[in-house]
Amino acid sequence: MAFASTSTTLSLSLSLCSRYPKPKPKALSYPKIHFPQPNGVVRFSTFNHQIVSNLNNQNTEIHVQTSMWNWRGYSIRYQYSGNNGPALLLVHGFGANSDHWRKNISVLAKSHRVYSIDLIGYGYSDKPNPRQMEDDSFYTFETWATQLNEFCLDVIKDEAFFICNSIGGVVGLQAAAVAPPICRGIFLLNISLRMLHIKKQPWYGKPFIRSFQRLLRDTAVGKFFFKTIATKESVRNILCQCYHDTSKVTDELVQIILSPGLEPGAAEVFLEFICYSGGPLPEELLPQVKCPVLIAWGDKDPWEPIEIGRNYRKFDSVEDFIVLPNVGHCPQDEAPHLVNPLVESFVARHAKSSSSISAVN
Repeated sequence: MAFASTSTTLSLSLSLCSRYPKPKPKALSYPKIHFPQPNGVVRFSTFNHQIVSNLNNQNTEIHVQTSMWNWRGYSIRYQYSGNNGPALLLVHGFGANSDHWRKNISVLAKSHRVYSIDLIGYGYSDKPNPRQMEDDSFYTFETWATQLNEFCLDVIKDEAFFICNSIGGVVGLQAAAVAPPICRGIFLLNISLRMLHIKKQPWYGKPFIRSFQRLLRDTAVGKFFFKTIATKESVRNILCQCYHDTSKVTDELVQIILSPGLEPGAAEVFLEFICYSGGPLPEELLPQVKCPVLIAWGDKDPWEPIEIGRNYRKFDSVEDFIVLPNVGHCPQDEAPHLVNPLVESFVARHAKSSSSISAVN
């Protein structure tokens, strides 16, 4: 997800949103990792819990709770539900947050332990000002990948399947490449192609891109640009572009995307990210990933063309490429009835195969 006011600025900011910074938190090496085995109920004694929603289905009440995790001195919001089964970690896209998975968490929690996290800088996680950091490249995929892996170690205390949308897919791939033992499999939904990555630009366009980025990041133009898109009208218009079924663009969804964007620090994070055009590409990370990868793509995505996305089928780690008909950029929210069963079958298939391997070993 992203914000913009016209289709031109939207294309620019969204592709520019494929900018991957380099991390202040150094990506750690994770040699052999031994996770404690869960005993039915997952407990977090150090956190405050709040029930945010529940689902009563077949006499089973599913609670979704929210909590804060202290990660390297920063407060990170996450939601969780479910006491049994494989662990799933849901990773949102640019400009979104863990609430973007509200149609998936309760359903998947019937047979899984489900966690949905706000990446640092987004949602209701802390938003440190990048200009005040010792390392001026804080908001990067390496930073977020480290966040995911350490969340699995500190909070989930187990391996996990990563379920990712848009730029969250690049975060998931980066995390899996850095620490293979932590990720059991990755399900990518309309992963960002990073079309405005500096490597994908002609030589004559690179100076223009850098100048445009400096204009946004270093002058008042950037703040003005952010103000024009951080409104209900602009957010609704953008959502109506990336959702094929615009009836799914509700007042609730608009508020879910907009509200965290009005918090202190959100503008600086937004501008920092759209002004970075380096970092990893999906096609560079997929060959490094050791776990199985499933890709699903809404075929009406106006931002990430499915014709280009199909090229990812050629990688050995990709077991299948599934077309989601008449669905846009955020299938998990627009078409949860298609996505949730795919997640369940993917996880069941590989959880069973992992268990068999463990038993043999």
